[in-house]
Formats: sequence, structure tokens, C-alpha cells
Amino acid sequence: MPYSIPRTSPILMKNVYTRIFPQVDRELAYWKNRAHTIPNPELRKQALDSIRDKKFHCQGGAVYSVLAGPRWHEAVRFIVAYQTISDYLDNLCDRSTSLDPRDFRMLHQSMEDALTPAESIKSYYYYRDEQNDGEYLSDLVRTCQNCLRNLDGYSLISAHIQQLEGLYADLQVHKHVKEDERIPRLEGWFEEYRKKWPYLSWYEFSACSGSTLGIFCLVSYALGGRMSQPLADELFESYFPFMQGLHILLDYYIDQQEDLEEGDLNFCNYYTTSEEMKQRLLFFIEQTNKNVQRLPNRQFHEMVHNGLVGLYLADPKVAKLSGGKEVTKTLLRAGGIRSTFFHLNVKVYNRLKR
Repeated sequence: MPYSIPRTSPILMKNVYTRIFPQVDRELAYWKNRAHTIPNPELRKQALDSIRDKKFHCQGGAVYSVLAGPRWHEAVRFIVAYQTISDYLDNLCDRSTSLDPRDFRMLHQSMEDALTPAESIKSYYYYRDEQNDGEYLSDLVRTCQNCLRNLDGYSLISAHIQQLEGLYADLQVHKHVKEDERIPRLEGWFEEYRKKWPYLSWYEFSACSGSTLGIFCLVSYALGGRMSQPLADELFESYFPFMQGLHILLDYYIDQQEDLEEGDLNFCNYYTTSEEMKQRLLFFIEQTNKNVQRLPNRQFHEMVHNGLVGLYLADPKVAKLSGGKEVTKTLLRAGGIRSTFFHLNVKVYNRLKR
């Protein structure tokens, strides 16, 4: 059956619900079964918790598989495995028995290796007490490597995906160390990049670095067999910083109350007022829309952009935020009719699931 990239929101959503989500479920079921066999109880708990609590991340990322054309199954396999590494490591660092930056760096070496097919597997738990995961993390890495090993366009995207991964890993190291060291480290890190992105604050730059969307987009296009160097460059510039920043800022926006209760770092807390936060979110929406206009399959990227706004603001946690209703109205208006479509669609979907 011919496979084409959806050009309208209803067709995309039908594709998501009938093809992509079921395939994500199958991939996650495999990794959940693997996680159950992890010998170390702490590693087993964090692996299972990350799959249970963060399935949504794999579902969202897997939307990019439509760009892979007939190889969309491979794209889903890569996206689910890579995102599962990310979510698992985030749990290990967030709920960690360690505050050692060397530990966080070594753990995230797995994400770099996952993007480098020729790289050997390392001792990723070298700096922590918990060691025996029954090859769970190594198998996730190998799965990603296998998806990339025979990728024709790999040489065209490798520098970009490694740069995005490097920023992501830096962020995870700096944000999980001792509490009194986090902000100085993040501010110092941003100083290395301030000249290139002077219109960002340190906390916005941090948010932009925390997304995996650019990696999923580049890999899916390469799997689709249509990659070129100009396209790879254009995708990188279009996704970083604004699409990725919008993604993570919205994620932090809805998690404000939850992070306050858990004592976790939340970048939205560093805006001086709620009005400033709203205006900056609007700025990211506008800039994201501007940047995706020059991409091939522009309608798809617009739908992802609009979908981010609608999907995150449909989360029930928004209702608990001070001024949440007003912010939702303003941002949905800025996102346009498609953001409202996705917003209502997700709310109905969540209600039916309950």
C-alpha cells in the first residue's frame, strides 16, 4: 500500500491512532518485558517507572515516523528505543542514588553511542553502585545503532544529531548535580553559546537543549531516503532552538505545580512574572511557525508545531495552574485553528480512555 505524508490534521490523527500508536505500544511492550528481567531492583524500578509514566514521550516522538515513508516501522523502533533511553536516564538522574556529574556523563554516553553505529558498548554504570541491568541499556543502544547502521543519509545527519545529543547530555549533567551547583553550572554553560543565540536566556537555552524532536526528525527523513546536506542543515536550524524550545517550555509550563511539590528544577519558574512567561511562549510559537515555513512537507511541520500547543495545553494539570485558563486561550489563539483542533481532539481522547 502506498504511504504518503499526511497533509491535513484529521488524516494525521487517523494515522496516529490507527498505525503509529499501536506500533509504539508493541515496541514498548517489548522493552517493558525486558525491564522486568533487570536483576538490580533499583534499576528495574526506574526502567519500569519510566515506561509507565513517560509513554506519552514515545507517542509524541513517533509522529515523526511518517517522514520515513515505507520505513516508518524502523523509525518507530528507533524513536521508541532512543526515547526510552532518555526517559530511563532521566529517572536515574532525577531520583538518583548519586549526585556525581561523572556518573551522569557516563550514563548519557549511551545516548551518544546509540547515534554512532560503529561505537562499542561502554560500562555506562561505571560510577554508580547499581550495575547489573541484564544488558537492558546496552540492548537499547544496540537497537538504535542497528536502525542507523545501513542508513544511506547517515553521514549527512551525523554531525547535527551528535550536536543535539551533546547539548542534551550537557543539560542533563548540569541540572542534576547538587542543588546549589545547578544554576551556576547552567549559566556558565550558556555563556559558551550566548553569542550565537543572544535572544535566549540561560533557562530558555536549557529548555531548547532538552528536546529529542530534532534527532527524530533528521533520522526519519534519512530513513525516508530524501536526505541532502542542505536539507539536514535547514532542519537543524529550523528545529533548534525554537521548535525544541517550545516543546520543552510547554512541558515545563504544565509541570510547574508537580515540580514544586517534588522539588525539581523547572525553567518556567525563572521568568520574573507570569505575563513575561506568556509573552515568551508566544514568541516561541511565532518563531517556530516562521522557521518551519521553509521546510519541505511544511504542512506536516506546522501540524507538529500546532499539535504541541494543543496537546500540552489539553493536559489536566493546566487547570491547576494559576491563570491557566487565560494562558491556554491566548496560546491556542496564537497557534491557530489547528492547535484548537488538536487541543479538543486530545481532550476527547483522554476522556474516552478514562
